[in-house]
Amino acid sequence: MKRRAILFSAPSGSGKTTIIKQLLQYFDCFEFSISATSRQPRAGEENGKDYYFLSPEEFDHRVREDSFLEWEEVYAGTRYGTLKSEIDRICAMDKVVIFDVDVNGGINIKKYFGNDALAIFVMPPSIEVLEQRLRSRGTESEEAISKRLGRSAKELGEAPKFDVTIVNDDLERAVAETKAVIEKFLGEK
Repeated sequence: MKRRAILFSAPSGSGKTTIIKQLLQYFDCFEFSISATSRQPRAGEENGKDYYFLSPEEFDHRVREDSFLEWEEVYAGTRYGTLKSEIDRICAMDKVVIFDVDVNGGINIKKYFGNDALAIFVMPPSIEVLEQRLRSRGTESEEAISKRLGRSAKELGEAPKFDVTIVNDDLERAVAETKAVIEKFLGEK
């Protein structure tokens, strides 16, 4: 099977992960790409399921070994990346790779896959709603929320680099629109 991918990017708190989880119910040809990170797990997160949690030293080692398709230090001391071995694992299963990545990672993965990837940008209805969503998580400090909001302004400007933008102001509608776009993409291949 040809390597194909669907990637979702958005500012943190836009709802991309929630949309992906709902879409996974509709498409049995999908396999979720698990990102690697140097951050500590949040409550309820599992290594190898939510992320591959690597120590900063292990992350550095993997960078030196060229084990990542892409990686970025998203926040000072906190890195995220896509392991090449993860893509190989999914493609060996004859599945379409699904990515949930930051905006820069999405742009880089789209370059790698070219027309064999559908790049979806999930847009929050407004910065105010984005801030409310981040606060309602209850998982981050005021400083972390402030950093995320600062980064979000830049990320929103990158939306035109993606194939499609979905505004997540109503989850059910956003999932339906995204599902239709994916069905069209898969039907064309």
